[in-house]
Amino acid sequence: MVARALLVLALLLPAALRAQPDTIPATDEEDYSQYDDLGFADEKARRYAHPKVLDLSPQRFISVLWDAQGAYTMQSSPLGSWPEGADAPLAEEAHATYTGGLRVQASIPVVSRNSIVWQMQANYWDVRYNVSPSFSTEASAGLLRTLGDRGLRTTGLGTTLFKPLSETGFVIVQASADLSGDYFLDDPQSLEYLRGSIAALWGRRPHDRLQWAVGLSRTYRVGAMNYIPVVMYNYTAANRKWGTEILFPARAHYRRTFSPRSLLLTGYELEGQSYRIQGLSTDANSFEVRRGELRLRAEYQRQLKGFVWLSLQAGYRHDWSFNADALPGGNEFFRGLFGDQPFAMLNSLGGAPYAQVGVHLVSP
Repeated sequence: MVARALLVLALLLPAALRAQPDTIPATDEEDYSQYDDLGFADEKARRYAHPKVLDLSPQRFISVLWDAQGAYTMQSSPLGSWPEGADAPLAEEAHATYTGGLRVQASIPVVSRNSIVWQMQANYWDVRYNVSPSFSTEASAGLLRTLGDRGLRTTGLGTTLFKPLSETGFVIVQASADLSGDYFLDDPQSLEYLRGSIAALWGRRPHDRLQWAVGLSRTYRVGAMNYIPVVMYNYTAANRKWGTEILFPARAHYRRTFSPRSLLLTGYELEGQSYRIQGLSTDANSFEVRRGELRLRAEYQRQLKGFVWLSLQAGYRHDWSFNADALPGGNEFFRGLFGDQPFAMLNSLGGAPYAQVGVHLVSP
């Protein structure tokens, strides 16, 4: 609740200052540091804003990662109609000894010119649970047991457009569609339950070490669909030893550069999606777990050889949301940060340490 209160305060402050509106890929909202070197073939040609600033962490074309969380306790209420924060009875409790799985992500350039950059993305995340039930009543819907049996998956496609407007001005538009649930690849979920996200930003790049932008996004970063302002602030200090990589509120990192081949990021990231649970859904509604996580973390990145880089990440996963909604006809609705629509199930997860290792093919 403290973290949520801090975020709400952070969202309101920019508006009060009339300075800055907030995300994303995604999934994964998007890594806007992914546009690499674009030179000017003709000095007489019109100049455009460059898509990135000096010394940002490398753009990743293909990534293969393994994510693993430590042990924690899971609790769920009976099915019903529960206002957030209600004193719902405990219907099921379990101890998760392991949560994690494979993540594969790709970002492919489609058009890369001085006047426009267009990329396509794809991602697949697999989350498996090792669950030991410790308590259950007749009122239990069996959600925690289902997670242990089936796990959760997200498969998504996205696109990002960077369009310079002048030598310093630019706009970015990013859109994605994700299919999230307890399905298996050989028994996929209907595309009827695709959930879409989109963000649009306008910004400036005053010089080679600073890039900022403001905008608005429709996102599932904290589980449920939300509309929030976005602030991007990528900066590199004059001595080129440190900087920031920020896309608030989706993520914010301090960057320490040790050499052109190694760096450290410290900060946080929000992750989330709305996961359809097949066994608890009916013909009349789609039962969806609004899974949102706040990850406080540090990540070390190092070149292995050529364009191949290694990333080692460790931190603490805080449960932002694991409550569930029953969506009539599978149709999404807007609750936002202040809505009072009741949940179909109130759930909670204990916090847990986590680690992640990845190998990446990066931009030249």
